Amino acid sequence: MAEVTIAAEITASVWQIQARPGDALAEGDTVMLLESMKMEIPVTAPRAGRLAAVLVAEGDAVEEGQAVALLEA
Repeated sequence: MAEVTIAAEITASVWQIQARPGDALAEGDTVMLLESMKMEIPVTAPRAGRLAAVLVAEGDAVEEGQAVALLEA
């Protein structure tokens, strides 16, 4: 299966990881929440698949465009 990279859309910190590797996800399911300027920004699955890896930890700072997870599509 092909792996799809899930990237942060904004520079922020990882507030809460909601999915774990091995979880089956539908398109649009929330993988994690980022926090920036007191706002929560969801990072969602771009398509259905199984979460292969989470590349960040809660509390990590991420940059816009940074890969935060991998999805087996």
